[in-house]
Amino acid sequence: MLPVKNFTDFIEQNKLFGHNSKILAAVSGGMDSVLMAHLLKAAGFNFGIAHCNFQLRGREAIADQQFADNLAAQLAAPFHTVNFDTKKYAAEKKISIQMAARELRYQWFRQVSQSTGYDVVALAHHQNDAIETILLNLTRGTGIAGLHGILPKNGLLVRPMLFLKRDEIQDIVNRNELPYVEDSSNSSVKYARNKIRLEVIPSLKELNPALESTFEHNLNHFRNLEILLEQKLAELRKDIFIIHRQEIHLPVEKIKKLNPQSLLLFGLLQEYGFNESTIDDIISALNKHPGRIFESPGFMLVLDREKLILTKTQVKSSDAVLINQGQHEVHYNNYRLSILHDDSPLIIKDNPMAVSIDTELLIYPLMLRPWQQSDHFHPLGMKTRQKLSDFFIHQKVPLHDKSQIPLLVNGNSDIIWIGGYRPDERYKVGGKTKKVTIFELYKL
Repeated sequence: MLPVKNFTDFIEQNKLFGHNSKILAAVSGGMDSVLMAHLLKAAGFNFGIAHCNFQLRGREAIADQQFADNLAAQLAAPFHTVNFDTKKYAAEKKISIQMAARELRYQWFRQVSQSTGYDVVALAHHQNDAIETILLNLTRGTGIAGLHGILPKNGLLVRPMLFLKRDEIQDIVNRNELPYVEDSSNSSVKYARNKIRLEVIPSLKELNPALESTFEHNLNHFRNLEILLEQKLAELRKDIFIIHRQEIHLPVEKIKKLNPQSLLLFGLLQEYGFNESTIDDIISALNKHPGRIFESPGFMLVLDREKLILTKTQVKSSDAVLINQGQHEVHYNNYRLSILHDDSPLIIKDNPMAVSIDTELLIYPLMLRPWQQSDHFHPLGMKTRQKLSDFFIHQKVPLHDKSQIPLLVNGNSDIIWIGGYRPDERYKVGGKTKKVTIFELYKL
């Protein structure tokens, strides 16, 4: 007898899918996935079978593929299969064979689901897999999310076999005389997960024979803790996150009051790619001089005087843009610069994004480039030279915006104009000016 009621009860309790859902069952040919396929059939679900051949085990892999095909025919289920050049993919991506196989199969599952209308992909993970995942995460380092093990549902992926232990699956398969195939690589301890399953867990069971039951209770505790943490983080986001245009501002004083500080700040910033090590650095910098910049893939966090400023990393141009005589328009990063020549000594007022310059003072080619630490100029209205770093401080320019401001530079390396802020006193239109060149910036 198959445990069909326990199977359907678990599916209903965890809201994995409905009776009218179309399910793609990932079947390797091992006893776990074979039992899952038989349970789906016995419970009357509409399902198809998907099998991946990673071409890593020669004839054995081909035999497994044929077994999965025969099983699909036996259960009157549609069969989907694919052959991957896993070694080539791993070499191209510079990742391990195991990671390559994981990426390839999940990408393919999504493609098959989208193209053939499957609602979910069913994976045959069981309780022991969840224990192995927790132990593996602990050895590599993990937060609370790594302690909840394998979730019954994660987006497209569902795991309807998590109500069973490995020994229970083996007993059911043997009693029902269900044929399956053994993957020889499962007995190799060169893989970390296999080493945990074959060596670590048996040792732990000597200390606690009821290890699976203990971990089942622990999993529930960890999942409940994670729910509580997510609720707390949702409240903090409403209280701390201040949306300002394309930025998120986090008041420093509120960050200092977080308790436990590192756990909560990591929870707030994790989705933006910041790791725990960077979080520790941010906390250490809170009571020190402002100006530190912390980066993650895609985001930048600036420690300003009273707030942390979170913004997407801007795409920077690696080269300056040259402006040749006669050009009427150039593009630089997120700006378009329009260039207009006028015979009258026109002075632009009340528009910081435009400036008129004495044409006779221009030495081509001109240049648009970002600022450098050693830059200086003569601000309009001043006779003395000033460092751009000091000018930006006086203007209260946010630290992360400095590198995005375009500087218009003359052919003799003088800075003519800090785009959007101030022209240079030496290049202003005066009484002897006969012709002007008008530069106007447009933010794209």
